Amino acid sequence: MTIRVLIADDHHVVRRGLVFFLKTQKDIEIVGEAANGKEAVELAEKLQPDLILMDLVMPEMDGIQATRLIKKSHENIEIMMLTSFSDQDHVIPAIEAGASGYQLKDIEPDELVESIRKLVRGENSLHSKATNHLLKRVSRNHQLPHQIHQLTKREKDVLLQLTKGKSNKEIASSLFITEKTVKTHISNIFTKLEVADRTQAALYAVKHKLGEE
Repeated sequence: MTIRVLIADDHHVVRRGLVFFLKTQKDIEIVGEAANGKEAVELAEKLQPDLILMDLVMPEMDGIQATRLIKKSHENIEIMMLTSFSDQDHVIPAIEAGASGYQLKDIEPDELVESIRKLVRGENSLHSKATNHLLKRVSRNHQLPHQIHQLTKREKDVLLQLTKGKSNKEIASSLFITEKTVKTHISNIFTKLEVADRTQAALYAVKHKLGEE
């Protein structure tokens, strides 16, 4: 499968560098480049990429606002923030806007490619600093009425594995079940918790202290 990628960054040199490297990957196709958030929204509508590498701070419209607009109309487009900022004032709004991935620009090229592949496969792709901010955020929140109790024991087991960022194959191996069964459980988890993806499900689990019961 070829992953169709749109790059949104206001620095021409950064865009050129990303294009140059990602074009060396047989399973990645660069379908477009945007110099600001407004262009990113327009090109997302026109090109329908699988994934957008989105800078946070850009002129005309920042990455967070662009992400929010894109996800509102195209839930199937994955968005990975690629930025220099790792503080919670940037991380939290980006995830809440709909970004499923968050990586820093000092990431190793090969690691970036693997993060892109993981995100398209539906796995978590968050930098450790981003994850730490999210965990601190949810731990400060009061516990809300929730649907965790609706999950079966096996669904809770799968969800717990999701919080560790494991792939379907790794979850299947850990729980001695098939990948197909894992997919079924994950689908049920999304429905019961009313979440759209693995990142949201994992955050929900942490927020409601799954595993501490």
